[in-house]
Amino acid sequence: MTVSGQHYHFIGICGTAMGAVAAAMKDRGFVITGSDAGVYEPMASFLRGKGIEIIEGFRAENIPAGADVIVIGNAISRGNPECEEVLNRRLLYTSLPELLKHQFLRGKRNYVVTGTHGKTTTTSLLTWLLESAGRDPSFMIGGVTRNFGQGGRFTDSEFTVLEGDEYDTAFFDKRSKFVHYLPECVIVNNLEYDHADIFPDLQSIQLSFNRMLRLVPGNGLVLVNGDDANALAATRENRAAMMTACPAPLRTVGTGAHCDHRIADIAFAATGMTFTLDGVPFAVPMDGEINVRNAAMAVAAARFAGLRDEEIREGLAGFLGVARRQTVRGVTAGGVTVIDDFGHHPTAIRETAEALRRRHVPAGARLWALFEPRSNTTKRNVFQRELARALATADGVILSEVFEPHKVPEGDRLDVAALVAEVRGAHDRPCFVEPDANAIVVRLAPLVRRGDVVVVFSNGGFGGIHEKLLRLEAPENREHASANSRERAAAVAGS
Repeated sequence: MTVSGQHYHFIGICGTAMGAVAAAMKDRGFVITGSDAGVYEPMASFLRGKGIEIIEGFRAENIPAGADVIVIGNAISRGNPECEEVLNRRLLYTSLPELLKHQFLRGKRNYVVTGTHGKTTTTSLLTWLLESAGRDPSFMIGGVTRNFGQGGRFTDSEFTVLEGDEYDTAFFDKRSKFVHYLPECVIVNNLEYDHADIFPDLQSIQLSFNRMLRLVPGNGLVLVNGDDANALAATRENRAAMMTACPAPLRTVGTGAHCDHRIADIAFAATGMTFTLDGVPFAVPMDGEINVRNAAMAVAAARFAGLRDEEIREGLAGFLGVARRQTVRGVTAGGVTVIDDFGHHPTAIRETAEALRRRHVPAGARLWALFEPRSNTTKRNVFQRELARALATADGVILSEVFEPHKVPEGDRLDVAALVAEVRGAHDRPCFVEPDANAIVVRLAPLVRRGDVVVVFSNGGFGGIHEKLLRLEAPENREHASANSRERAAAVAGS
């Protein structure tokens, strides 16, 4: 049993979830300190504004002598000097998901959003629907929703909305994070193979989902994508042995006639998408069928929470989106639109590219995809062919080299040269690979023209490439500069 006044030290405090929980516990009267390898903004300023001391760098002496509990972040592994100090001193330690469970989730109505794609968007949508309807929910989101400007907060509301990640909990707890979240309502958006660094195959991911669903109480609800065979397979045992596996009702949501809640009448509108769910019309200010599915799941969950359709429609209209999801960063002097997207799985890349083409690419213009193989899955060759097909949805492609390639054995590593060759050959698209962001911008500059759209796919900073792209000169200025360079070169050659 934890009490106000106890001292918690967070190893890896500047992570989105770690920082949000640390700040919330500080507000509740706990003594909070923390450390991280890099003191990242804006999290560092946010934490310091709460009066939390942050130590930069990991050192054994950072562990306070009087700390009651050490919270070890998911990114921390054996060999970390603070982690080793905790083990050597036999201190009490815990993971962040387990801390959430005991400090914030017991006795609450916890809505957990899971799946390979759309977790952050769907979690943000559902949270905003509850907020706009006056329910003041707590939330933990793996991104920054523009309606709140932060990734997490904790209130006295009965509702908590959590992005349920299937990634493992900590180096000492290899179960998926979402098994700790005491779910009343679970959304299973979709299911594909991902996290190749910890899951050997799709079946192992489905097993993890199945175990999580067994924790849903009988008065809860499971909402699953009825059009996704992999998601259905993860719940199949629950349907077959409902009383022993998952006593909660299981309802399917999708476009198929067999679905319990049917999505229909999907259409592009001036400011987003329109659709019907169970014959009731809704509109969401985002593009693409994937976001219609995200919205439909949020609508179904909001209904279970007691919201009326009128409240839900009003909430959807006021949703401002999520940072790094189809985010227009600006337009260059030459009339080229630069868009940022977190997409790093082939399915997300393909569906995002298709939606962006419909919304942003005028007739005669082209869509360029810039891709950084950075995630633990896309650095590997498990999606070698799928990535080529997804990227070829664009009219031209430029890739960076694999990020931190030494972390993946060469035989398992994505073959970027082969990927370029396939996009060029099988898909007949211009495709290049460059070593870094600067080289990519230099390569792209003479290729783009007014009206083109450039989408940057990365789950990291990608060397500040967005700002570099936005500084591109207009094509006529580049041509003038090139002509001057040629004249100067000729003059030098003739002197």
